[in-house]
Amino acid sequence: MLATSPNNPAILIAAISGRALAAAARRAGFRPLVADLFNDADTLALADRALKLSGSLQSGIDEERISRALADLASDDQPVAVIYGSGFERRPEMIEAMSRQFQIAGNTAQTVRLVKDPSGLARLCSELSIPHPDIRFDAPGRPQEWLTKLAGGAGGSHVKTANGHVSGHEHYFQRFIPGRNLSALFLADRQEAHIVGFSRQWSSPSAHTPFRYGGAVRLRRYDKVKAAQIEGWLTALTKRTKLAGLNSADFIDGDAGLHLIEINPRPGATLDIFDCDQTPLLREHLRAVMETNITLPAYKGSTASAIAYTAKAISAFPKIDWPALTADHQMSGTTLEAGDPVCTVFATGPSAAAAMRAVKSRVKELAVNWRGDFP
Repeated sequence: MLATSPNNPAILIAAISGRALAAAARRAGFRPLVADLFNDADTLALADRALKLSGSLQSGIDEERISRALADLASDDQPVAVIYGSGFERRPEMIEAMSRQFQIAGNTAQTVRLVKDPSGLARLCSELSIPHPDIRFDAPGRPQEWLTKLAGGAGGSHVKTANGHVSGHEHYFQRFIPGRNLSALFLADRQEAHIVGFSRQWSSPSAHTPFRYGGAVRLRRYDKVKAAQIEGWLTALTKRTKLAGLNSADFIDGDAGLHLIEINPRPGATLDIFDCDQTPLLREHLRAVMETNITLPAYKGSTASAIAYTAKAISAFPKIDWPALTADHQMSGTTLEAGDPVCTVFATGPSAAAAMRAVKSRVKELAVNWRGDFP
C-alpha cells in the first residue's frame, strides 16, 4: 500500500462500513477521514481520524446527524471531497444534505434515484433494449417464480423468495431469472462506461436470509462479445442517468441470455478484489467524476474475498490473533447476534476457481476460533 504523509490531501468517507474505502484512499495517496457505523480496529488504523455514526445495520445511517458528523470530522482539514459507500441508496436525500456542505465525488442524488427506483430502472431498460426481469408491486399468481426485494437494499439479506411475502412499503417483486450471477465493475464519466473487470458472487444463506452476500471472486477473463455488449448497455445507461465514478452492475447470465438485475451507484463490495497499487481505483474514480482521462488497471491471477459470519449469538467475542489476508475484524468483548459478520477474508490464486476455493477454505479454518462456547 502506498504511504501517505501529513501533507497529502484529506478525503471524507461516509459509509455503513468505511474500511475498504479507507484502504483505497490510502492506496491512492489520500488521508482518509472516515465516518461509519463500526469504527473497527482496521478502520481506525487506516484513518487519519474516524467518527462512529449513529444508526445500525437494520435501520441504516441516522440521516439527522450525518451532516453534523462530517462537519466535525472535517473541522481541522479541508477535504477535497466526500466519497460515499453503502448506506445511501435508500435515502438519497442524505447525499443532497452532504452536497450542501461538501463536494461530492460520486453520483448525485438525482442519479441515485434514477437507477435505484425499481420502476424507473425497468422503464429505462425497456427504452434502451436492455434485458431486465419483470417487476411488479402486487402479489404474483405464481410466487415460486418471483423474488421480493427492498428498493435500494444492498448485501443480499433483503432478498427473499416471494412465497408468503407481500410487497409492502418500499418492497417490490422481481421475476426470478435462472443462471449464473455476474458483476461488472465500471468507471463512468457521465457519457461513457469503461469496464474495469468482472466478478462472480456467491451467497452465504442463513435461515432467514437465503441470498445473504457471501463473497466475490475477480474473473481472469470473460467472453469478449458479452463484455462488449455489457459495456454498450452501461454506456447507454450512463448517458441517460449521468452515472459518475466507480459503479457496479449485477447481471444474470443464463440460457435466456444476459439480464441486468440492478445498478449499484457507488464503490461497492468488490473494491477490495479490484484495487491495486499500480492503478489505485480511487484515483481513477475521482478522474472519472471530474471527466478527465482515466487509466484502467491490468490484472494477473485472481483475488477473492468472503464474509465470515457467526451462526449463533456470542455475548463476548473472544480475543483472536488475526492472520494476514483478513480485515474488518470484530474486536474482543463485542456482543454479536446470530448472523453478524465477524471478518472479511481474502485469498489469491492463478484462476478464479482456485481463488474461490482458497477463500472458502480459509473462512472454514478461521471459524473454529468463534464456534466454541463463549461466555
